[in-house]
Amino acid sequence: MKNQACECENCGCGNGGLKWRSGKLTSKSGDSDWVKRAPARAMMRAVGYTDADFEKPLVTIACPYTNVTPCNAHIQELGNMVLEEVETAGGKGIIYGTPIVTDGETMGMEGMRYSLVSRELIADCIETMHEAYSADGTLTLSGCDKSIPAALIPLARNNSIGLTLYGGTILPGRFENRDLNIVSVFEAVGKFTAGKMDNQEFNEIENQACPGNGACGGMYTANTMASAIEAMGMSLPGSASHPAVDRDNKISAQKQADITGSVEALFNLMKSGIHARDIMTREAFENAITVVFALGGSTNAVLHLLSLAHEAQVKFSLDDFNKIGDNVPLIGNFSPFGKYMMEHLDKIGGVPMVMKMLLNAGLIHGQCLTVTGKTVTENIGSAPDRPNNQDVIYSLEKPLASSGHHIIIIKGNLAEEGAVLKLSGKELDEHKGPARVFECEEDALDAILLRKIKKGDVIVIRNEGPNGGPGMREMLSPSSALMGVGLGKDVALITDGRFSGGTHGIMVGHISPEAQVGGMIGLLRERDTISINLKKREINVALSRVEIEARKKTWVAPKSKYTRGVLAKYAKLVSSASLGAVTS
Repeated sequence: MKNQACECENCGCGNGGLKWRSGKLTSKSGDSDWVKRAPARAMMRAVGYTDADFEKPLVTIACPYTNVTPCNAHIQELGNMVLEEVETAGGKGIIYGTPIVTDGETMGMEGMRYSLVSRELIADCIETMHEAYSADGTLTLSGCDKSIPAALIPLARNNSIGLTLYGGTILPGRFENRDLNIVSVFEAVGKFTAGKMDNQEFNEIENQACPGNGACGGMYTANTMASAIEAMGMSLPGSASHPAVDRDNKISAQKQADITGSVEALFNLMKSGIHARDIMTREAFENAITVVFALGGSTNAVLHLLSLAHEAQVKFSLDDFNKIGDNVPLIGNFSPFGKYMMEHLDKIGGVPMVMKMLLNAGLIHGQCLTVTGKTVTENIGSAPDRPNNQDVIYSLEKPLASSGHHIIIIKGNLAEEGAVLKLSGKELDEHKGPARVFECEEDALDAILLRKIKKGDVIVIRNEGPNGGPGMREMLSPSSALMGVGLGKDVALITDGRFSGGTHGIMVGHISPEAQVGGMIGLLRERDTISINLKKREINVALSRVEIEARKKTWVAPKSKYTRGVLAKYAKLVSSASLGAVTS
């Protein structure tokens, strides 16, 4: 294949044509602008660059590291390993950090407002570094869930040559012969408060839930998005399910192999001139969404995949999720609604095994190009078949739940632009009950823990949308508290905010338009009757048009909580959740 990245017919750019862009920064010996680029080279020499290095392709390495969370505490070590592999392969690496906001730690507090915002911030950091230095290729690492779509957004936005590598899942904690994860702790809060758990058990769960580095272990947002991006073809086959570390908290052998393979794939992409949008096609997005539905992934995938499609200039809407989901049964038996963790999927063949099942059933597109330079069909040809005598992954013939029983897009007078419901295999025709209205997450959590919520209620948490929050906080604390106090099957929770991948129950999020911009959720009053009808895929409030119009006339937009800084900027730029809460 001709090197499409290079404009010259015979690709006489040096180093196999890989230095197709970074000559703008360093020039190359003998080029007409060699003298002009001397100041740049002088500064680069100060940090160890040599004459030989100026002939090498430049590769940016995004390293979203922090020592405050297990999701990303090992990312700096992974980044250094990538850097070494890049230099061994004949390139010159530019490694840098990005911010990280971890949901599990900031959940239920003001700091959580920065979580979704960090997706845009990380993406902008990666774009800035890659474009400022005119690098030839990029390898973006990720850990905590917002960093995963953020690692791919700038590649799609600028049609870069590169790929992404997930830092890996955490291993399960153990207590009394049962697996633990971070959601175990959130649900323990509700059980302890309700008197269903003693202090000793509560402390043991807190101490044992997170045994080492890696992102949250169930099919929560991090593992969901890692699986989706692997299915899309923008990361190596098998890499989504590989653990971050071993039981000694050392980088796992599988993740070390992922690094070697990812760098090899990157150089092949540069040699072949394959750009991000060559891979991120409409069909690739359909593959990603199919895998999300099959595995029982997080509702956040809706938000993030809409955002990625926007950046890749692929036409996609909320309605497309129902069109795809109506054909895909739920076969993944994963926490929070099921029994297993990502580690268990890895042991039976990972995402490639699941994709092979889906391909054989005609549910995914096998011809899609991937970062290996091969098609999906070629990548998964050697994947194992689904093993018998296990219930981690059900068969398509006898699934955990039939199609249309996982993530569902619903509309109605309470969500004219749409909302996202996570059913996760539950049988539910309709939930109807009185609205219990709260202006923020904290007030709702207090009401749950003080036992002020009764069976049949519909908890409404508003002013938590992308604009009104700002930042669209996740409602894992109240949703987990509902499960902990035993109301998970009897109380619905609706919000213009969003839900963690760890959420389960009767939950409707992303309600659009949001309260801040005059959406119906902002007009609700205590004890209004709300109906969630799954047969009609509607969410409505039982009010006449006359009453709704009367409320609209007296409605006044809440004053913004933030008038300066990052959150104020975000509120001015962010789109509706129905469009992916994008800022560009």
